[in-house]
Amino acid sequence: MSKRVLTTESGAPVADNQNSATAGVGGPLLLQDQHLLEKLARFNRERIPERVVHARGSGAYGYFEVTDDVTGFTKAAFLSEVGKRTETFIRFSTVADSLGGADAVRDPRGFALKFYTEEGNYDLVGNNTPVFFIKDPIKFPDFIHSQKRDPFTGKQEPDNVWDFWAHSPESTHQITWLFGDRGIPASYRHMHGFGSHTYQWTNEAGEAFFVKYHFKTNQGIRSLSAEQAAELVGKDANSHQTDLLQAIERGVNPSWTLYVQVMPAAEAVDYRFNPFDLTKVWPHADYPLQRVGRLVLDRNPDNVFAEVEQAAFSPNNFVPGIGPSPDKMLQGRLFAYADAHRYRLGVNHTLLPVNAPRATTAQNYGRDGLMATRNGSRHDKNYEPNSYQGPAQTDAALSAPLAIHGWTGTHEAPAHVKDDDFFQAGELYRLMSEDEK
Repeated sequence: MSKRVLTTESGAPVADNQNSATAGVGGPLLLQDQHLLEKLARFNRERIPERVVHARGSGAYGYFEVTDDVTGFTKAAFLSEVGKRTETFIRFSTVADSLGGADAVRDPRGFALKFYTEEGNYDLVGNNTPVFFIKDPIKFPDFIHSQKRDPFTGKQEPDNVWDFWAHSPESTHQITWLFGDRGIPASYRHMHGFGSHTYQWTNEAGEAFFVKYHFKTNQGIRSLSAEQAAELVGKDANSHQTDLLQAIERGVNPSWTLYVQVMPAAEAVDYRFNPFDLTKVWPHADYPLQRVGRLVLDRNPDNVFAEVEQAAFSPNNFVPGIGPSPDKMLQGRLFAYADAHRYRLGVNHTLLPVNAPRATTAQNYGRDGLMATRNGSRHDKNYEPNSYQGPAQTDAALSAPLAIHGWTGTHEAPAHVKDDDFFQAGELYRLMSEDEK
């Protein structure tokens, strides 16, 4: 018999957890049975809306360690010295399927990383491919609708998927990636991760650089054929989750080496194609990889719902020295992700332990809302400016400005010499083996 006493939500001890209270033996239930009603009511409310994309995922804690000096490019404190470690949380995911889907499917994988830095949380929300299907966020709802269940048949329809792609030539590069040998990773441990978007770094001198992130797996690339994947799904639909969980429990901690490509801001204007186009990569011959550090995963979450399902990654969570570029898809995600979290988890989702800053304290004038738990001093005000020494803005958070040209309007991306949608897909195809082709 356990020495721990079962209680109600209010902490009162429970006398009987096996039998409901009734009016006499075999009679109807009693409305006064608080324990029964509380259990049923809470059970009805256990589930929250799943993510509209990236619903199925797995997470792990770890750390990021700087191995190379990048202070010439960014003033971000967590990248300020070799050997510095920052706690992290990562969430891997598939994209199109629902929470109850399978892991070993042909689909991009989410690679969302949260750095708990001393300047606040920095979220890098990427994928396992360096490009994406579209370059403008106005097409994103339509793209996802084509990937999700058809409103008539109630299932995913290949005709819908290919119909959208056929009318969206910018998808060609990502399609070539997806249907190549790396389209079905064998596990989350055996794939690369990419920031995918272009970001802006600013150094202490105020100089701006555009960067792309590359996380290279140290476990080697392993992928599945369509036949192998179908067999694995039949044996273990949770294969990626199983692999990640068991590897970390055994002490076989997966790791990735982070590299960046760095483009001086002035070179973006006249580069031969739009460097902010999410459907294209920067050739390594033009901007070689520069090593930054390593990511190590060494701890599994204690509760998947609390720490993985409720984890919220927002591309607009930047720290001083890192900011957005004019990448239109990134600009759209700056709003969409935070808005989705407020819908799924509430306006106070940043107070949840997995989302809250750990190396610093959030100080602002946000107040109240559903499930508000942050208690301040009686002298704290909910307005600014004030005379009570409340938190104030700082020049340390300033970043280099982005150059803007032309008039407002529904423009296509700026024209560059080589902006077509097919040449990089062709280059990737020609790098493939005959079997992969």
